[in-house]
Amino acid sequence: MKTRIKNMSDTNLLLSVTILIFVVMYIIGMIGFGDIFANPTSFFQNLNLISPKVIVCIALSIVMIAGSIDISVGGVMGLVTMVCAMYLENGNGSVWGAIAISLGIGLAFGLVQGFLIAYLEIQPFIVTLAGMFFARGVSTIISDVQLNVRSNEAFNAVKTFVIKLPIGGTIRNTFVPAKMELDTVIMLIVLVIAFVTLQWTKAGRALYAVGGNQQSALMLGINPKKTKFFAHVACGLLSGIAGFAFILHYGNGAANNAMGFEMEAIAASIIGGTLLTGGVGNVIGTFFGALSVHVIRLIVSAVGLSEPWWTNITIAVMICVFLVIQSVIIANKRKA
Repeated sequence: MKTRIKNMSDTNLLLSVTILIFVVMYIIGMIGFGDIFANPTSFFQNLNLISPKVIVCIALSIVMIAGSIDISVGGVMGLVTMVCAMYLENGNGSVWGAIAISLGIGLAFGLVQGFLIAYLEIQPFIVTLAGMFFARGVSTIISDVQLNVRSNEAFNAVKTFVIKLPIGGTIRNTFVPAKMELDTVIMLIVLVIAFVTLQWTKAGRALYAVGGNQQSALMLGINPKKTKFFAHVACGLLSGIAGFAFILHYGNGAANNAMGFEMEAIAASIIGGTLLTGGVGNVIGTFFGALSVHVIRLIVSAVGLSEPWWTNITIAVMICVFLVIQSVIIANKRKA
């Protein structure tokens, strides 16, 4: 057993711990609170709800694996929803146009911030903090009130599109089939592409190498600046996609949309096994980390602690626990 654990990579070891803890938490939820967890319909309702957040969690994991950080992702999402809402509602724009706007805004933030961080070597926290303030500020300039997309028939048709699954559950003595919304489909596609890119491409291996040890990566012929630039561009693009998924689910744009998502994304990445120091992480773990954060919210709410600070305290404790678990597991593995 010890030999098997020793032979596992840090990434796979932490991924296994993350999945195990999520399964234990979910089983506890099923035993203690029934249909909230045991009902497949409820599970997919929750998955549809957090899909935009999962996408931005994946974005954060990519830059964290590369040894960097980006706290502008929530602001970029908010700006995307605002611009898309204005375009779709006031200009009666097309869905494809909204997708192009989302990708364009995300790419613009990724390119600018990536250049400043990778090539001018400005601290990523400072650069992305400025990016967050800029995105929130521009969103407020566009409109200081929420913009709802109501009159755009094409967008509303896409928004209400669902895939009915052959499973479901009983809600109030009525069988309700599980449904997967389009934003969840987008999230799953992003998850698969990100996983494949990180695990089986040269660019993905470069991210792990640079995050693990930049000098060693340089000796292996990997360009650290180019790699970090790529990580931030990818993060920007995914933030744009997450913004589009957000408006696709909620149907509105607002300056405070996705407020605090950057902190939750960091929390989900840490719980998912991504190290803040870089070089270790897996987007599958991030997916389960995001699910774990949501399960924590559900359990805290089901217990009757509806005040938001109880959820924040619980998540903070979980982050600390996972950081300790990560440190102990990796330290013991390296001693073995």
